[in-house]
Amino acid sequence: MVWIYVEKPLEVSGGFFVYLNSGTMKFGAVANVDGIDFTLPEDHPGTRRVLSNAGRSRAFEIYTGCAKWGKTDLRNFYPPHVKDELSYYARQFNSIELNTLYYHFPEPDQIVKWRDRTPDKFRFFPKVTKDITHDEKLGDPKALVERYCNAIKCFEDRLGTVFLQFHERFGPENFRRLEDILGSFPAEIPLAVELRHQRWFGDERIFAKYCSLLEGLKAANILVDSPGRRDLLHMHLTGPVAFVRYVGANHPTDTSRLDDWVVRIRQWREQGLQKLYFFVHQHVEAECPVLVAHFIRKLNETLHLDHPLPHIHDAGNGQLSLF
Repeated sequence: MVWIYVEKPLEVSGGFFVYLNSGTMKFGAVANVDGIDFTLPEDHPGTRRVLSNAGRSRAFEIYTGCAKWGKTDLRNFYPPHVKDELSYYARQFNSIELNTLYYHFPEPDQIVKWRDRTPDKFRFFPKVTKDITHDEKLGDPKALVERYCNAIKCFEDRLGTVFLQFHERFGPENFRRLEDILGSFPAEIPLAVELRHQRWFGDERIFAKYCSLLEGLKAANILVDSPGRRDLLHMHLTGPVAFVRYVGANHPTDTSRLDDWVVRIRQWREQGLQKLYFFVHQHVEAECPVLVAHFIRKLNETLHLDHPLPHIHDAGNGQLSLF
C-alpha cells in the first residue's frame, strides 16, 4: 500500500511536494532539486555559546560512514569474494548508523554477533526502536527503554551515540512526553535527538526550551541536511558534539554540499567542537561509500587530519562512481 502524508507542504522550486511511503519513508525526497537553495544557514547564536563554554580540546573524534552495510544497498562496494559484509565494511569505515533497530527491539545475542565482527575502534550508532518514539499511546516509557538499553549495552565499547527520531506529528505539545522518554535513559548512554515537526523550530521560545532540555541532558541536537526539509537545518548544537545526518539527492550537487559542510565543520572546530558524527544517506544508497570517501578526503585536506580513507572497490562495469 502506498500512502501520502502531508503535514504542512513545503514550497520547493515554486511548487509543493509530499512525502511518499511504500514501507519506508523517503523522508525529504523531491522529484527535482533544481531551484533548491542548498546553502547552509548561519549558525544559531546558541552554537557559538555552547562551543565556547566547552573549552578548547586538542582531541577531535570523527565517526563517519553510511546508514547500511548490506550488499544489496551498497552495490559494487564489496569485492566479489567478500561474504561477511559487516566485517569488510568495518575495515573501511569506523562507524555505521544502525537504522535497522528502529523496526524491532534488538536481541542481545544479535548485538554480540555484530560487535564481535568489528574492530576495536569501530562504533555503532543505533536508532531507538519506534515502539518508544512513535507509540502515541505509550504510557510510562521506563520498561521499554530498559529493555532497549539492556540489549544495546551488549555493544560494550563499540557503542557510539544512541539516537531518537520522532515522527512528523510529534509536536511541542508533547514536550512532557519527550522529557519522560529522554529522562528514562541511563546517564551513561549518550543520546542524540531528531525532531521533525516544524513547530519545534518555528517558535524561538519553544526551540530554546527544547535545546535547554538537551543541554541539561548532554544530548546532541541532530542536524538533518535533506533536499526537501531545509527547515531541519536549524544549526543549533547543544554541546561540543555535531551529529549530522546528510541526505544526498543522487545528483552532482551532493559533493558540493559536502564541501560546504567541511567548511562549517572547520569553523566549529576552531570554536571548540570536540566530536563529529556524520552519516551519509541516499535514497539510492549505492553511491554512499563514494560520497563518504569524498567527505573524508576533503576533511583531511582542510583540517590537516589523517582520518583513514575507505578502499573503493573497482568493480569494472557498474563500478562505483560519483554519478
